[in-house]
Amino acid sequence: MFDISISSDGRDAPDAFFGKIAAATGNRRRRIWIANHLFLRDPIALAGAALAKDPLIDVALMAMSPLTMHPAQLAMTAATLDEFYPGRITLCLGVGAPADLGSVGLAADKPLGPVRESIRVIRALLAGEAVTFQGENFRINSRRQLNAPRAVPIMLAASGPKMLELAGSEADGVLLSAGTSVEFIRWCLQHVEAGAKGRKLRRISLVYGAVDEQAEAAHQRLRRVLSITLRGRHHARNLQMAGNALDQAALNDAVLAEDWPRAMAMITDKILAGHAASGTPAQVAQRFAAYAEAGLDEIVLSGVTDSRQLTSLINVAMPAAKGEI
Repeated sequence: MFDISISSDGRDAPDAFFGKIAAATGNRRRRIWIANHLFLRDPIALAGAALAKDPLIDVALMAMSPLTMHPAQLAMTAATLDEFYPGRITLCLGVGAPADLGSVGLAADKPLGPVRESIRVIRALLAGEAVTFQGENFRINSRRQLNAPRAVPIMLAASGPKMLELAGSEADGVLLSAGTSVEFIRWCLQHVEAGAKGRKLRRISLVYGAVDEQAEAAHQRLRRVLSITLRGRHHARNLQMAGNALDQAALNDAVLAEDWPRAMAMITDKILAGHAASGTPAQVAQRFAAYAEAGLDEIVLSGVTDSRQLTSLINVAMPAAKGEI
């Protein structure tokens, strides 16, 4: 049994964004994960709009980077949203996409320390403590968050071994990237368990999904987004574990050139089968079951651009899923 929630990557225009939320709550889905990508729509503004628009939706801010936003500011954001909309906020931290960070002159070559310090600072501030913290990356001198304590869960988006172990030891849950294979999810969760040492936490993954009576029509919905995602170097192990060969450098060149026919042609049916839930209703239901059996508590539907397709995916997944989230 697993939970189903939805996501927005910051590309959805207002009508599409609210359409997704209406489709979710109309189908008893109660949480939207809103991505934080530089130069797209701001997740905090979107969160406020979503919470105000629909009282049935909860929001997870994903994945807020301490490299672009100080942990004190992140604690303020979480505390304020939770004050206005109690119990409806989840804060998910993450390093951020290397390409995004590089575009503003930031490097993410040693992210573990800043992320660890951020979790600890935010927890202390949300607990209402007077915080004095002297870390290598962040410092706070005897300050207290005004509108705390607030019970906001802190998740961590992770993909590398050390970050996965940090999620297990420090966070309330781990969020795995979209485009991951079932084999890679199992590997990730082994590292989470190594860090957790028996601690209980949620195991969540974004999963690209598309469904159609004609499998190829579903596949075509995901080739472009998978080409953007799987070009990342951190997906090399993911591809290898699924038994897939992909020239990531050539794929990156095609994406940067916006040569979408060339990029999409590199996302073969085998890659789609290994890194998404795509195809006919029966194929997609089987794939969701495989992701859940790998150890996930929650599947976040991703790569969906319209509310009608979102409803179709939820209906396919529902027989194996829990009642509401």
